[in-house]
Amino acid sequence: MFKPLLALILATPIFLAACSAPGSDNDDKGSGEGPIKIAVVNAQSGQLSSLGAWEHKGVKLAADEWNKAGGINGRKIELGVFDDQGDPTVGTNLARKIASEGYIAMLGTAESAVTIAMAPILRDSKIPNITSGQSPGLVAVKSPFLFLNGPTSTTYDETLAKYIVDSKGIKSIAMITNNGGYGKGEHDAFLKALQSRGVTPLDDQIVTGDQKDFSAALTTIRQKSPQIIFIGAEEVQSGLIVKQARDLGITVPFAGAAPQGTPVFADTAGAANVENTVVSSPYLSNDISDASKKFAAAYKAAYNEEAELHGAKAYDGAQILFTALKNSDIATGEELANAIRATKHDGLLGDFAYDDTGVGIFATTIGLIKGGKLAAAG
Repeated sequence: MFKPLLALILATPIFLAACSAPGSDNDDKGSGEGPIKIAVVNAQSGQLSSLGAWEHKGVKLAADEWNKAGGINGRKIELGVFDDQGDPTVGTNLARKIASEGYIAMLGTAESAVTIAMAPILRDSKIPNITSGQSPGLVAVKSPFLFLNGPTSTTYDETLAKYIVDSKGIKSIAMITNNGGYGKGEHDAFLKALQSRGVTPLDDQIVTGDQKDFSAALTTIRQKSPQIIFIGAEEVQSGLIVKQARDLGITVPFAGAAPQGTPVFADTAGAANVENTVVSSPYLSNDISDASKKFAAAYKAAYNEEAELHGAKAYDGAQILFTALKNSDIATGEELANAIRATKHDGLLGDFAYDDTGVGIFATTIGLIKGGKLAAAG
């Protein structure tokens, strides 16, 4: 019963660009003096902490670049980092905390369910939020203050179905997804994409978000003998599903979206077990463009590790927010939200142009994992 209170105690923000402490005074918001306070909210602990780490590093890299160049209109960017623990209740409490402490915008979360829980409070407080979540449920919130830094599951999974069914002619498909915000979004989007093609999955298994033993669901799937298995779950759970599937003798490829393109997925499942996984992603590798190569080199220099999709998404989202702040002379509230919506950005994931739903990018590419590397499908 003490979890939300404990989360607030643990969520004291880490300031990365300036040393002034937060407070309820809003004098630093908008035009004026002092640092520009941006909240960064993600899971910094627990099973989803890898997402939080990638997000934080992508945002921090962008903020450090802007601050090194003089900040935004002469003012430094100050990031306050909060741990939502992947818990919507904790996220709701953090939304209230952010609203009371003078933050003018929020970057995060990577967990759709947490962002959806926070959205009403941020909307009422007129705090723009650029999220890395991809559930269509984010769009369903219909908040003019909520923006996505990548495509929704609809785009990811329509692209995936087009490749699997239309291009490869595979109609013998099983599904396994979880019942969390991300998993439900993936389930509904991929199922809709299949149904629009007249395809009914051989099996449709739904597990819980904290489940670790999938033997029963996978045994049922094995009995149906699909040619490919769609997986809609976060990185660690997806990896466990694949590992257990191989242990049960299931040899067919898996297919999925963003989580299946990450090193955590491959490390959890085992490199040999993820061979031939089909991945739908707007950022397949660090070698897709000159911009991605530059970003990856800067990320490597800053953190001594390879960049991946989530860091790139967060970097794009931060660049869009900082550009909107610059173009609007550090506006707040509705004016800042309108400035974000008006910002066109040639990003790492593609060309961003926001519509009224808060979505700014509408394309992904298909990749295959071969020899431990994710590369564009031939």
